[in-house]
Amino acid sequence: MTLYYRDDAVQVTSEAIRSGGLRVPVAEIRYVWHTKGRTTLAVRGRLLSRTGLVLLLSLPPLAAVVCALSLVWSAPERGWLPVLLTLAGCLLLALAVVPFLEIPLGWLDRSYERGNRVHELWVQAQGRELLLLRTPDALRFGQIYRAVQRAVEQQTYDR
Repeated sequence: MTLYYRDDAVQVTSEAIRSGGLRVPVAEIRYVWHTKGRTTLAVRGRLLSRTGLVLLLSLPPLAAVVCALSLVWSAPERGWLPVLLTLAGCLLLALAVVPFLEIPLGWLDRSYERGNRVHELWVQAQGRELLLLRTPDALRFGQIYRAVQRAVEQQTYDR
């Protein structure tokens, strides 16, 4: 028996697929497909938080550019030395803050990995269509879907 995938809720082996209390022998699977299900509250929340995070990460640099341009514009009246010192200080402050951007950028990256849709994995087995998995996690879904494909392909080759 070959193990293709396993987590707390799903196990895909060369003999059977177990998911949510359902056990489907790989030998009985005739067809595998996936669809996009209806979005859930969690997916909508992920999209909303992603949008807010993008705004929070985008607005400070935009405001900094506007402030820098306004300082440069007013330099002839104020004198170049105070303007250049202010710009240098702001640049040093920005460089000091850059390492702390790793945390929100990591959150943003993980939100894209999880995707923005609900994915469903279906199989045709035992003369009927069975929903094996429904998840909003795109990365996990892709791993499980590929494991099911490998198990079914290997079963086809062994026949």
